[in-house]
Amino acid sequence: MRLDIHNSTVPALCQACEARHGGICGALEPTQLQQLGRQTARREVPPGTQLIAAGVPADGYANILSGVVKLIKLMPDGRQQIVGLQFAPDFLGRPFAESSDVGAEAASTVRLCTFSRSALEQMVRQAPALEHRLHRQALRELDDARDWMMTLGQKSASEKVASFLLLLAAHVDPLTGGYSATFDIVLRRADIADFLGLTIETVSRSLSRLRRDGTITIERSRTVTILDIDALEAAAGR
Repeated sequence: MRLDIHNSTVPALCQACEARHGGICGALEPTQLQQLGRQTARREVPPGTQLIAAGVPADGYANILSGVVKLIKLMPDGRQQIVGLQFAPDFLGRPFAESSDVGAEAASTVRLCTFSRSALEQMVRQAPALEHRLHRQALRELDDARDWMMTLGQKSASEKVASFLLLLAAHVDPLTGGYSATFDIVLRRADIADFLGLTIETVSRSLSRLRRDGTITIERSRTVTILDIDALEAAAGR
């Protein structure tokens, strides 16, 4: 059910939330939004901020309103691997579990709508549709992870980089409903290489090749404009 964003019973913060309908709050009635809204807070954090510590009991959750969050798995020797990215309007945290074995860190400036664990659990009891939405998002994330495993396991280096650009273009703006023509690469080259299982040099060469081919432009080493979306999809092996 899609709620009318101009409904006077919907809290003002929720009416102005560009991520609400696609996120878990889209499952709530206006009165339930009011109840949850009284227990939420808006927060903006800079890049590099730790949002979830692996193995630490969680006392709160958040909806991502804008920005990019990287999910990190630590190895016993201290090395880390980026195992996923989250965007608006994704739910940040692991409900129905004491803690997560995956950490989360802001890859860009991130805006969050935060609420306590007790507030979410209370709302789930009152709104079965919310629990359904949480399960549905978890299944979507599992499907996305499987698709990305295929990308990492089967595609060439250049296809991986093109697929990464398409991933960003599809998710950086929750209101686009398709690919954003222009967006910033918020991850450092080292993070991109880590995420794709490549070297920094290979990532740079692949981006340069896409630029030479007239598929994209890159300004200030981070702002990408897609000039030919069909060519970028072909470069990604789609």
